[in-house]
Amino acid sequence: MTDRPFSELARFHQLGEDPVPDVVTRLADEHGPARLVWRNELGGLTFALGSTAHVKWSPHSAGIDLGRERDALGWLAGHHPVPRVLGSGADGEARWLLTATVAGDHAVGDRWRARRPEAVAAIAAGLRALHALPVDVVPTDRVAEAWAARTPPALGPRPPVEHPVVVHGDACAPNTLVADDGSWVGHVDLGDLTVGDRWADLAVASLSLDWNYGEGHQGELFDAYGIAPDAERIRWYRALWEQES
Repeated sequence: MTDRPFSELARFHQLGEDPVPDVVTRLADEHGPARLVWRNELGGLTFALGSTAHVKWSPHSAGIDLGRERDALGWLAGHHPVPRVLGSGADGEARWLLTATVAGDHAVGDRWRARRPEAVAAIAAGLRALHALPVDVVPTDRVAEAWAARTPPALGPRPPVEHPVVVHGDACAPNTLVADDGSWVGHVDLGDLTVGDRWADLAVASLSLDWNYGEGHQGELFDAYGIAPDAERIRWYRALWEQES
């Protein structure tokens, strides 16, 4: 789940005249009423099903392979708090991924803007935990795929990766889950999980603070993580993320 400026958020929470997909209706019969929680710019939809499950639905036209996220959640199970996969599938229209609901709220919205220092600390704690995992949690073929990906020439050469870590790949604030007491409890939207430079996550996570809490708080994230800002890597990885988003 990526984030957007406050003024744009409403449209990402509205289904409008679009019907609830048939597979979501069928899953809701088993797990509970479907409530839209997010729609992305490519037509993908995420629904809460009662209080126990979530389903992501992505049309083939969006070009998003939810199988990648399913696989990543499987690799992290037992190593890092992420949603448990309950099922997945595809039909002629779309792919879908059903997961158990993880306790906690996305680290965004009015609630966490009012408690910003706690939210920022939770984001940093979650990333530290992810980056501390053994890199062999991610299969070598996924890592090789990421490293073989072509870098847009306009970005210039990739900065050397001195200490490879497990990286989220889309570490925007909404993808950290936070408990009522302000502690970090998990991560979601892990389809781009790989091994790489921690700055691939830190550059994007710090940028997303501007959109979710207002400008001027990026230093809080670096302080909470325990690292000094690396201006060159921040610039490069933000440019790469913007090219890929």
